[in-house]
Amino acid sequence: MSLKIVVLAKQVPDTRNVGKDAMTAEGTVNRAALPAIFNPEDLNALEQALRLKDQHPGSTVTVLTMGLPKAADVLRESLYRGADAGILLTDRALGGADTLATSYALSQAIKKIGMPDIIVGGRQAIDGDTAQVGPQVAQKLGLDQVTYVESVESVVDGKVTLVRRIDGGVEKVEAPLPLLITVTGSAAPCRPCNAKRVMKYKRATAPIERTADMPYADEYDKKPYLTLTQWGAADIDADLQQCGMAGSPTKVKAVQNIVFKAKESKRLTAADAEVESLIKELLESHTIG
Repeated sequence: MSLKIVVLAKQVPDTRNVGKDAMTAEGTVNRAALPAIFNPEDLNALEQALRLKDQHPGSTVTVLTMGLPKAADVLRESLYRGADAGILLTDRALGGADTLATSYALSQAIKKIGMPDIIVGGRQAIDGDTAQVGPQVAQKLGLDQVTYVESVESVVDGKVTLVRRIDGGVEKVEAPLPLLITVTGSAAPCRPCNAKRVMKYKRATAPIERTADMPYADEYDKKPYLTLTQWGAADIDADLQQCGMAGSPTKVKAVQNIVFKAKESKRLTAADAEVESLIKELLESHTIG
C-alpha cells in the first residue's frame, strides 16, 4: 500500500554555540542571532519516513517546518535527501511560540494538507528538550501515537509494527493507521544528500526568500517544483489567540551556559575497600541513592 507521510522538522540553534545574545528581552530564543542546524532527531525521523517510501511504491513524503524564512534550508536539505515536497509555515503571528502554540499551528497545517497515514517527528528538539510537540500534535488531531521509536519494521493491512527504545531495553508495538510517531537519536542516521537531487533542487525557494533582482528568477515559472509551499496563519485558518506568544503560557526566564569543573579528584585502585568507601561517601552526600 502507498502511504501519505508528513515529517515534522525544525531548524534549531546550534547549542554548541550559544552566546550572550541567545535570548531576547521577551524571554524567547533569539533565532536570528544564532547559527542554525537541522534538528538532529528530526533527521532520524526523516530517514524512517524515506525508508517507508522506499518500501511502499507510490508513497509520498512531505516535510513541514515552522520558523523564520531561513528555516526553508531544512526543506531544501530534505528534498536533497529524498523528500517529495516541503511546506514552510512562517508568520510573525507565530513567533515566540512555546510547545502548546507550536503544536496548535502544526496541527492546523496538517489539517490543511489533509490527514496523512503517518506523521513522523524527532523525539525532541535540542533547543527545548521537552519532547512535547509530537504528542501534543497527536492529541490535537485525535491520533494514536507511539513515542521513542527506534525503527519502523512494517506496515501491513493498516497496522504499523514498530520498535521503541525504553529504559532497560526495547519493546515491539503494533498500532493502527493513521498514526503519529516520534523517533529517537538511536534510530538509523539519515542518508546523505543525493547529488542529482541537489542539482535539481538547489534553487528551490519559498516566495518570501525571493527578490526582484535574484539570479535565475525566470526559472520559477518554468519549473514549479522549485517553489516551496509557504503558508501563514491565515492560510491554515489559525486562531491568533492560540498562536505565537499570545497562545504560549510558558515563559523562559533565562538561558545560561553551565560549565562543570571538578573541584577535587580522587584516584582509586580496584581494591574493594576503596570502592566501598567511595560508595558510602556518595550515599552520605546524597549524590546517589
